[in-house]
Amino acid sequence: MLASEPGLGAGALDRLPRYVARRGAGNVDKTTRDSGRLGGDRSLEGVIGRLAWVTTAAARGRDDDEPLAVPALRRAGVDVDVVDWDDPRVRWSAYDRTVLRSTWDYPERLPRFRRWLRDVQDVTDLRNPLDVVEWNLDKHYLADLARAGVPITPTTFLEPGGELVPPAGDYVLKPAVGAGSRDAASYGPEQADLARAHVRRLHARGTAVLVQPLLASVAVDGEWPLVFLGGRYSHAASKRVRLPRAGLVADLFAAETSAGHAADGEQLTVATAAVDVVTRRFGPPAYARVDLVRDDAGRTCVLELELVEPSLFLAQAGSDAVERTVAALTTT
Repeated sequence: MLASEPGLGAGALDRLPRYVARRGAGNVDKTTRDSGRLGGDRSLEGVIGRLAWVTTAAARGRDDDEPLAVPALRRAGVDVDVVDWDDPRVRWSAYDRTVLRSTWDYPERLPRFRRWLRDVQDVTDLRNPLDVVEWNLDKHYLADLARAGVPITPTTFLEPGGELVPPAGDYVLKPAVGAGSRDAASYGPEQADLARAHVRRLHARGTAVLVQPLLASVAVDGEWPLVFLGGRYSHAASKRVRLPRAGLVADLFAAETSAGHAADGEQLTVATAAVDVVTRRFGPPAYARVDLVRDDAGRTCVLELELVEPSLFLAQAGSDAVERTVAALTTT
């Protein structure tokens, strides 16, 4: 049994606003669509009639959340289109809300992705909002969490132009802007030359590099993603990621296995503290995922905080989590 937040439990779908029922028609009318954020009709404020579930071509059919959440959104009366973020044919102003879901190719196309985010933010309701996404695109946010007292995995930021001094023991290198564990790898003391080449390659791309210890617990216990919806804890999972040794992930994301998980008290405390930092700064995020590990002293700490396009592990969480997802994505 997974631990869950009761605030958006069974029956949440029945409490959602229903555009179709209120309008008596199956589609958003042209005036409303052209107004972008329903600004032309204040009586419709708080109603999500049409939603863009945003992906990318390479991720089609690979998002495990999509076949669960999209039909549930449609059952709730929301008109949903699954669209690629870089498709020039999409008229984003036609959507009441645009939700980032599996846009997993953005790190290699970051300038274009950022321009797209700004353009979309101007004509529709982007979730998570632009300021949240911009803050979270770069893993320097870990330093903000640490300054706020949230325990994080020990991290050194190696800025472009800096030279790697390999730490003692095994360690991980990853780009400050990245997704799916692409361009992340582990190294040992005997692989310093390969590690320095990795750093130079990432620096040439203009991104800083994170240097983190390869925690012994990860090989034994893996990671624990805790999912928050509307700023409130929803459910958790466990996952094991196969990070390459002195190599590269050739696919869109690293291979992983996952299962359901009941978060313990320490995990809930740490993950909630991380999301609270976001809420104090930006307001509650529609969705957030806090990936936790245990450091070598056995303490729970944050490995990453995902606010851009995290997988929500709905397949490991059950139908109540799907209902909470629908509520979070349609609440204004």
